[in-house]
Amino acid sequence: MTVQIAIFVFLLILLFWMFWQYVSLRRSISGAARAIRRATSSEGQASPELDTDHQALDELIGAINARAAWYQQRMDDLDSERARLAAVLEQMTDGVLIADDTGRVRFANPAAENLFNGGKPLLGYSVTESIRHHRLVEAWRTCQETREVQTESVEIPSRRQLLQLVAIPDEFAGGSLLLVQDLTRIRRLETVRRDFISNLSHEIRTPLASLKALAETLQEGALDDPPAARRFVNSMQTEVDALTQMANELLELSRIESGQVPLSLKPVQPSSLLETAAERMKAQIERAGLQVEILKSANLPNVLADGPRIEQVLVNLIHNAVKFTMPGGTLSLFAEADGEFVRLSLRDTGAGIPADDLPRIFERFYKIDRARTKGSAGGTGLGLSIARHIVEAHGGRIWAESVEGKGSTFTFSLPIAS
Repeated sequence: MTVQIAIFVFLLILLFWMFWQYVSLRRSISGAARAIRRATSSEGQASPELDTDHQALDELIGAINARAAWYQQRMDDLDSERARLAAVLEQMTDGVLIADDTGRVRFANPAAENLFNGGKPLLGYSVTESIRHHRLVEAWRTCQETREVQTESVEIPSRRQLLQLVAIPDEFAGGSLLLVQDLTRIRRLETVRRDFISNLSHEIRTPLASLKALAETLQEGALDDPPAARRFVNSMQTEVDALTQMANELLELSRIESGQVPLSLKPVQPSSLLETAAERMKAQIERAGLQVEILKSANLPNVLADGPRIEQVLVNLIHNAVKFTMPGGTLSLFAEADGEFVRLSLRDTGAGIPADDLPRIFERFYKIDRARTKGSAGGTGLGLSIARHIVEAHGGRIWAESVEGKGSTFTFSLPIAS
């Protein structure tokens, strides 16, 4: 009987031990399963280290923990790369759209939203609703159908924009990436460069042709006629002076643009600048049969300026107004405070400036229709460009307002002397 009781107790202990081992093993396996689920979940969180006394599971748990740590590191690397890519896309000046295989926009950077939707989000819109131009939409559709890169350029007259679309197929998701570049500024710069070369060639060719004609005339016998020879030599001197003035103005403009012209900034009364410039141009104004008036405002603050340089700006503006104002017209000079600046203005009653030419009049060598100038003294086309650079070097800005046939107003601002 005692032996039977001992056997029963032994079996009971053995059963209890086996049950404990089963529960412990089950707990370890459950923990391993949870670790695997956490490691493969969307959250990508690494599993905690699992402790177990079962040597059979130690290697499995260690492998799972190592794999989870590797997976977490990969997720961290991907998050870092994604953040860098997002920062680059947000700072890009080119628009970027990513569309899925159904044509819905899944990503749009700020540049694309500014180009197509006034800065409002495009997420969820269709490509057709987003870009809203049939040629660009057709390029995207061709890309979707052929799975080849497509490029299309369009001009939008209402916004005076030149856009280029590059549609690139996404070989993995079946969608496409749309890169939109605003080439308006590049085309404008190319136009300015082309016009500059053309205008410079024209301005140089005219006096050179005159000099050649005068020299040939002298060689063909005019030297034997002293009065005629003297007249021709005087004409040659005039053409040489014109070339010299052009070279000097180009050099001056280049020095101003490169910051090689130091400014001696001092507090100056705006009214005195207007009066000095008008006095310097008095002879030309009277010879052109024009009237000049200076409208003074009371208690104008001093401006921080290089007096001679600002007088040069005013002289250039007055000289330009004299050329485009018929006899009997009026030039009005005035100044007025505007916040932290003082605005100095010149208003004329001349021919005005066509709307298409107005944005470009401060470019080098840019001229409007020569038929609108009085006589042949068209100038070099550098005066307004020099004026703009001088004003901008002072921290101000210059602009023009005009109605064709009703005169023009040129205005520039200078900071108030504190």
